[in-house]
Amino acid sequence: MVPGPSHDLLAFLKADAARLGFEAVGVARAEANALAGERLDEFVAQGRQGTMGWMEETAERRRSVSALWPEARSVVVLGMNYGPDEDPLALLGRPEHGAISVYARHRDYHDVIKGRLKELAGRLLSRAEAAGLTGHDVKVFVDTAPLMEKPLGQAAGLGWQGKHTNLVSRTFGSWLFLGSIVTTLELPEDEPGRDMCGSCRACQDACPTNAFPAPYKLDARRCISYLTIETKAPIPADLRPLMGNRIYGCDDCLAVCPWNKFAVHAREAKLRARDDLKAPRLASLLALDEAGFRALFSGSPVKRVGRAKFVSNCLVAAGNSGDPGFLHPVEDLLADAAPIVRAMAVWALGRLAPDLARSRRAAALETESDPIVRKEWHELGD
Repeated sequence: MVPGPSHDLLAFLKADAARLGFEAVGVARAEANALAGERLDEFVAQGRQGTMGWMEETAERRRSVSALWPEARSVVVLGMNYGPDEDPLALLGRPEHGAISVYARHRDYHDVIKGRLKELAGRLLSRAEAAGLTGHDVKVFVDTAPLMEKPLGQAAGLGWQGKHTNLVSRTFGSWLFLGSIVTTLELPEDEPGRDMCGSCRACQDACPTNAFPAPYKLDARRCISYLTIETKAPIPADLRPLMGNRIYGCDDCLAVCPWNKFAVHAREAKLRARDDLKAPRLASLLALDEAGFRALFSGSPVKRVGRAKFVSNCLVAAGNSGDPGFLHPVEDLLADAAPIVRAMAVWALGRLAPDLARSRRAAALETESDPIVRKEWHELGD
């Protein structure tokens, strides 16, 4: 492409993106993602999406940006660093605490990024019109539409989709939030990222639940992030003991990536971890009622899963702790209004005090009507 207005637009775009706090920016064609589409087809065909039925429903539109918006010509992919200021895996050996994924220890990144994307997109259109490129349009996305942002990030040169299926950056490691501006403007493309994983399989080996059937392939049904966030179904009993004290998401495959040696702490203040979410006491989390949950996680992505799902995750962690000090809060939750909470309280009680749990089974089954909770009582064993 001969240098001209579109190149001037690209220079403006990258400078303005930096002003707004984006540390990485690149451009890909709207038709990019052929390989990603093939991987998605295989993922859905094998049922690895679990209960995320929307992935199958939107699969055709996910194949490329052009399938989502035929008039689109370019995709601007932007990254904002959320690198932690401490090792996120250090908390895993402290069962009295709950481990919350790095991405959820601060303000919801959707709220932080989307407004800035809208501002950047509006200024891009204004600059284009001033340059005589009229009649164009833009749309912005932050993980809220059938847009495959990680492979688009690779196509736009921000990094490459690693063996853990997440984007890896040579500059920021595994810690980039992604957002996209899709436009009918035709902007100069960046060189795509080159896969630098080599023979490394650190992320594969680190997964506690063996969620990677092969490099570059994820089985969401075994992924702790999916189990603690995406699905409303009870976590499979065989996977619960493998989860340790992870109560919302999991950073293991991200944190062990050798490319993190170049990573830096988040520059954006709103993406720095809140002190009360770095190492929350599990006992306090188990005691949360609806109002307390909403207050604690106001502005956090954790709030979106709801109190019942979150407390049920905490009960799995309590059951894995081996600490009899959790018996009292676990017993209190046997009478919780939410079936998923009662179910995981039964499981946790069975782990912490199996004889006590079995002694309570007959009386509990006389009044318990929920099939999921009844199943947990029956599966305690004799």
